[in-house]
Formats: sequence, C-alpha cells, structure tokens
Amino acid sequence: MHRAFDYSNPDALSWKIIRGGAFYVRIPDGGTCLDVGHGSGALTIAVAKENPKATVTGCDRWGKEYASFSRTLCEQNARAENVSNVTFVPGDATALPFAEETFDAVTSNYVYHNIPAKDRQALLLETLRVLKDGGTFAIHDLMSKGRYGDMDAFLEKLRKMGYRNVALIPTGDGKFMTAKECRMYFLSGTALLAGEKHRGESR
Repeated sequence: MHRAFDYSNPDALSWKIIRGGAFYVRIPDGGTCLDVGHGSGALTIAVAKENPKATVTGCDRWGKEYASFSRTLCEQNARAENVSNVTFVPGDATALPFAEETFDAVTSNYVYHNIPAKDRQALLLETLRVLKDGGTFAIHDLMSKGRYGDMDAFLEKLRKMGYRNVALIPTGDGKFMTAKECRMYFLSGTALLAGEKHRGESR
C-alpha cells in the first residue's frame, strides 16, 4: 500500500490517479480552479501544470489527523515542480470559504469518503455551489452506495437542476487503475463525477 501511494515514486498508482484526474479538469485561459482537500498538493499542482494560463487554488483544513501536511509542504512541492500558478488556503469542505460561483472549475481526489457525514451528496453540492455557471467539475472518490447513497438519482437531480454532460465514470476498470489494483487496495466504488454547471432547467 505504501509503495502504491508513495508520491516519491513516479510510477506509483497514486500518480496514475492524479494524472487521470487532472486530464478531466478543463479551465479557460485566465480562469480559476479549486481543488478541495488537496493534501500534499499533488492534484492541485498537476492541474496547474496542465493549465499554465489558469490559477489553481488548493483548499484543506490541515487538521491534526493530517499533521504531516501543511501549506509550507504544498508550497515546497509546487516549487519543486516549477509551478507558480497555485495557491493554498485553509478551509473546510463541509462549508467552503468562498462565495457562490467563484471558480471556473472544481476538482477533488479521494476526499469526501474520509469526512464523517450522513449525506455525502450534500458535500458534493457544497463543492458545486462555488462553481461558476458554465464551469466544469471532476470529483474523484469512492462513490459506493454505502458511502454516497443512490448516485443514479443524484445524477438525475443534477440534470434537473440544469447541469449538463453529467456522468459517473468508473475508474477501477482500467481507466485509472486495473481491476486487480482496485481490489488489492480496497478501492471499491472508485469513480469520477464529471459534468458542467448550468443554471435553469435542463434542455
């Protein structure tokens, strides 16, 4: 498990997941993106490298249970990757410290399943709250029914709210990892929630 998720190993599964997630994030030139629960800053930095004309903000609570992560560590990692279009701020995923429609894109990687919550779909809606009209989202997590409830119903709810091209893309079938890796590392339900935010009724 340590080898598979060791960021010092460029061939580790963790990097395959990060690169896979970053590929789905689309930010217009001069735009902004929020990475919720950025940890060591790996996805934030990868997205910034893929979108050099955008500004990417990482937001994390840096709680005592993640004492090895800090803003200093994230900034050091960004410098090591020669990435300057990033910033890291404190914040809570359950109540993000940003106004509605602040960002052109939002993303996250394996965060929400770690948050004690009765309704993780509400956490997703809180993240989408800060997304601009026309913005895109790519949220990766363990979205099993036991953790998230009926995600098919949630996708339909988003469509009725006006969201477009909404999809829940399994990532444990060869997209980000092999089925064997998915079973080996207990990543059942791993999937990417992606789409576009549009206000008003769907068409």
